[in-house]
Amino acid sequence: MNVRGLMQRDVVTLGLSDTLDLAEGIMRLGRIRHLPVMEGDQVVGILSQRDLFRAAVSSLLQLRHDAEREWLATIHVGAVMPPRPFTITPSASLRTAVEIMVEKRIGCLPVVEDGKLVGLLSESDCMRYLAHLLEIAEAKDELPELAPEE
Repeated sequence: MNVRGLMQRDVVTLGLSDTLDLAEGIMRLGRIRHLPVMEGDQVVGILSQRDLFRAAVSSLLQLRHDAEREWLATIHVGAVMPPRPFTITPSASLRTAVEIMVEKRIGCLPVVEDGKLVGLLSESDCMRYLAHLLEIAEAKDELPELAPEE
């Protein structure tokens, strides 16, 4: 199995100058945990829910939701995203992608082909595939064994 077979093709992205209130709204409404950050056609970062939580000081200051959104509207995505994201190609093996995510402790990989973003592979995509494989293995275990031919 390669990355192309599991990646999400319809990817919502942000720009460097977008603000965190926009990112928070997209993540909350779309139930998305990772947003690639683009500069032109190039992926320059990934903003994760974790990055957003770190930037949101509302829990420390006990701000109400409106005040939190006002605060987030003052912060640009480029100020909090980790730079130089790890990426992968669509033809790479799923095993390679999982190894990168585990080793680097990241939750997704932008999928890039010829310098352009073509998809996103997340740990959730990989877990859904693992669940599918486990289902197949369990079904196989329930099959009767064939008697050996004499």
